[in-house]
Amino acid sequence: MFQLSPMSRRTFLQGAALAGAMSALTFRSLAATAGSTAASVGGGAGQAPLFPQAPLMPQPFALLPAGSIKPGGWLLRQLQIQAGGLGGHLDEFWPIVGPDSGWSGGNGESWEDGPYFLDGLVPLAWQLDSPKLKAKAMRFIDWTLDHPWDNGMFGPRSNDDWWPRMVMLKVLTQYQELTGDPRVMPVMTRYFHYQLQAMPARPLRDWGRMRWQDELVSVLWLYQRTYDPKLLELAQLLKQQGYDWQGAFAHFRFTQKVDADALRKQAGSSDVFMEDLGLQVHGVNNAQALKASPVWSIVSGSAVDRDGVHHQLQMLDTYHGLPNGMFSADEHLAGRSPSQGTELCTVVETMYSLELALAITGDAVLGDRLERIAFNALPAALTDDMWAHQYNQQPNQVECSLHRQPWTSDGPESNLFGLEPNFRCCTANFHQGWPKFTNSLWMATADGGLAAMSYAPCTVHTVVRDVPVVVEQVSDYPFRQTVSITVKPQRALAFPLRLRMPAWSQDTRIMVNGKTIKASSGFTTIERTWTSGDVIEVAFRAEVKAERGYNGAVSFSRGALVYALPIKENWVIWRKRGPTNDWQVYPGSRWNLGIEPDVPVAVSEHPIGEKPFAGTTPAVQLSLQARYVPAWKAEEGNAEPVPAKAEPSADEAAQTITLVPYAGAKLRIVAFPSLG
Repeated sequence: MFQLSPMSRRTFLQGAALAGAMSALTFRSLAATAGSTAASVGGGAGQAPLFPQAPLMPQPFALLPAGSIKPGGWLLRQLQIQAGGLGGHLDEFWPIVGPDSGWSGGNGESWEDGPYFLDGLVPLAWQLDSPKLKAKAMRFIDWTLDHPWDNGMFGPRSNDDWWPRMVMLKVLTQYQELTGDPRVMPVMTRYFHYQLQAMPARPLRDWGRMRWQDELVSVLWLYQRTYDPKLLELAQLLKQQGYDWQGAFAHFRFTQKVDADALRKQAGSSDVFMEDLGLQVHGVNNAQALKASPVWSIVSGSAVDRDGVHHQLQMLDTYHGLPNGMFSADEHLAGRSPSQGTELCTVVETMYSLELALAITGDAVLGDRLERIAFNALPAALTDDMWAHQYNQQPNQVECSLHRQPWTSDGPESNLFGLEPNFRCCTANFHQGWPKFTNSLWMATADGGLAAMSYAPCTVHTVVRDVPVVVEQVSDYPFRQTVSITVKPQRALAFPLRLRMPAWSQDTRIMVNGKTIKASSGFTTIERTWTSGDVIEVAFRAEVKAERGYNGAVSFSRGALVYALPIKENWVIWRKRGPTNDWQVYPGSRWNLGIEPDVPVAVSEHPIGEKPFAGTTPAVQLSLQARYVPAWKAEEGNAEPVPAKAEPSADEAAQTITLVPYAGAKLRIVAFPSLG
């Protein structure tokens, strides 16, 4: 995100001295809150999920309590890689979240980075059941819960900014579901009561105003457990003071790459990106805003609000869409050229917004989008060992070096792989991606069933109609197209089980205990009495699809994976950063190739490596013919925008090229000029 240090870009207001006793609240009786200790294990596993009750609007699906889903297979390896890389070691050498962090009682960084770090560390630690990672998380959580302010605020006393607390609230809700720690809900309640009284005089501003919907998620989470009417008052106040994203997208005017100088001139300010005009085009703000209308619809009861996410995605796709499922934002909206970038924070925040929107709307197409981002854009922005990451990734990325082009407002480190290239927010925030995706693989249904929302190997422990149920999902999806699901209720139990049907699979085959079930579009519902050991076999049909994009460029996908031409990579250490490095990556092979229309494509499958997305062991490859386009070149280390009219070399014949899954090529071409 485009962020200077917090103190350099804002003047923190002094906290208002608000005294007053909080009336006692009666909390709903939950297994999660009874007899728990701070570090107890398994608070979420085996709990029934909660759905909104009147006066809130019903929703078709609900996330299972954190801890209900454990990763398996390649997904478990991916989370272990994360724990073995930056995600599990960052606090050991990066002072921002080290022992002096303001979120653990020190005098160091006290703004968003500590909460960002925990937002991924907490679910990762409990999904891996790692005592070491749990202890790291508890250093922050114990201090936060045990040192509330007298007036109801919590967190470091060096600032009273609403925004970083919005992130920490998300951390606390996950932690409470995982452990049942009885300290969490009283601290949240006191804070929300204080905020309700303080916000009229100290309203939301800048980042908090743009991201009010992230706090609304936590407000509604607590309301579903306490039915405290003041929480609905706070929800209304957040909406009133927050930015109107739905209205902004109804009259979307950012239809081209942001011109920073033009924005400054229009606003009459050099600091335009901390003002409304700049914050509207900020990539991470737009990613988080994708949840705004569906989350608000739970309060408003409006179907128009609920479905607003689709129009937002349509506008972002139309004017800023990229082949990897993301929209360009480097760091502000940047048009459709595949040479533009996407910030890693934007990737993980888009995923989280889609996970929530999928539950609230029940629209299967959001699951397709979520998978494309999770299996392509997310792993592409990190090295295979997850010890370094990019701030910005480009679909057409031919060099990672110190250049100022073609970013809208970022600096020359933007697409380097390293510890904290360009700005440190992604260093703290990136690792919420895989753990939260894992926790959204399965959801509960409003009619008392279960639903497979995304596909990856995992085991689910939950309660369906008061009966404990285990679901085991075995699959190498998305690298393979078959999924095996074993249902194990504690006793025979009738309930609906829904399977999300990806739109790209036209002839999906489903069998239950060997008997064929007809597949439907959107979701296929299987109504039956389940007994322990019942097996569902799903076979998707993934065909290679040529997709048209910017200037008629051609990209290739197969199922949930996007494919790229790998460019030979020469990695050069720019500087040492403790146990990791900052890297520049230079090309060692030609890349300026064009594709003939309707070119035939051959598919080959290979073993999945220990690092699932590693380019050295691609699980799937595509082979096709291409020709060099001499006029298409690089400028300042970046591929020029794909030419609308591409002429192949008259001196070189067509050649066979091999494409690999997008994330496996750190230097790559994804969008090819179309020949002819």
